[in-house]
This record gives sequence, structure tokens and C-alpha cells, in this order.
Amino acid sequence: MNTEQKGIGMTSARTRERLVQRLVEQGIRDPRVLDRIRNVPRHLFVDEALASRAYEDTALPIGHGQTISQPYVVARMTEAVTIGGTPEKVLEVGTGCGYQTAVLAPLAGRIYSIERIEPLLERAKDRLRELGIRNVRFKHGDGSEGWPSQAPFDAILLAAAPHALPQKLLKQLGEGGRLVAPVGPEGRQELLRFTRRGDQFLRERLGFVSFVPLLGGVT
Repeated sequence: MNTEQKGIGMTSARTRERLVQRLVEQGIRDPRVLDRIRNVPRHLFVDEALASRAYEDTALPIGHGQTISQPYVVARMTEAVTIGGTPEKVLEVGTGCGYQTAVLAPLAGRIYSIERIEPLLERAKDRLRELGIRNVRFKHGDGSEGWPSQAPFDAILLAAAPHALPQKLLKQLGEGGRLVAPVGPEGRQELLRFTRRGDQFLRERLGFVSFVPLLGGVT
């Protein structure tokens, strides 16, 4: 890890460790996930003007009306899709700045990540390449459609909130696979996990969250 990735001052190892301890206190238990939060340089995924706030447990703007998710939520969602092992194929809907992708990447076999806003996607590609992350395939497209040609997936993770979960995404989940998504209108979103058992989907409630809405189309 070079000096830029290690960070200094408010982006230093000590600052990151305080964030990890906060997440432990909030219930994050998987040491693999905590290690990723500790080691992924979140300050590289935000504008330089916001770098001093990168290790606060809060969402931050990344442009185009989008945000980098709160570290607790990233950790919670990562735990929820990787519980019990390493999913071989993961669909990520909403690449955004690439931070969630970077946290998840070593805990998955391969990630298929879709982003509808092309400038965000290109910047995320560059950052992940700089960090040596090579097991991600990207697509500029409408995430609500999923990636049918690569289905079924062992896990699906949504980084934006639909009012109701698109059935097209559930259908792309493999047997025993897990889909984790924030669902609901702005201000009343709930993080849900669906586990596929044949034609049935077991639903679990993981808590209330706040995400940008899942939009269709591309820009």
C-alpha cells in the first residue's frame, strides 16, 4: 500500500481503527469485513475536499446526486451477502464510486457490477484498478434489469433503493442465493435480505436505512 492509500492525519490508520471499533460496537462481527473496512482507503473514493471526513460513519456526496454509503451500511450489507462463505458470483446494482465494490471484492469469487451513470463508472474503474482489484466485470446499464446473460448469481446486492423489489432481479438469484437490498420510498426504507429456496424467497428484515432511489435508464 503506497502513502496515498495509507493516508495521513484524518485518513491515517489510527482514524480507520476508530471507525472499525465503532462498527464492532454497532454489531459488525465478521473479521473479514472489519479487515476490509480497516484497509480499503475510503478517502480515495471521495473528493479531496471531503477526505478528512472519509472515516466518519456517514454517507458523503460523490456528485451526480449520488452518495458513498455509510461505512456501517457497507459492512452490514457485505456481512449479509457473504455470511457462511464466499459467494462465487455476485451481482452489484449501483457501482457508484466503487467503495462497496472494493470492500466486497476479496470476499467474492467474481463481481458483476452495473452503474447507470457513466462518469461515475469510469472513475470507479480507475480507482479499483489502482487498488489492484481484478475480479470485477463492469457494465454501463440499467441495474433494475440485472445482468441476465450472467445469471444465476449466488448473491445480489443493491446499492440504491427501489420502491418495490424488481422481480427481474429475484429471478436472477440462484438456489440458496441471497439478495440484499434497501426497499421503500425515501425516508421509509428498510434493508431486506431474501434467500431463495426453490420458487420461494425467505425474507429477513435487517433494519432501517437511507439510500438514494434506484432509477431506470442510463446517463
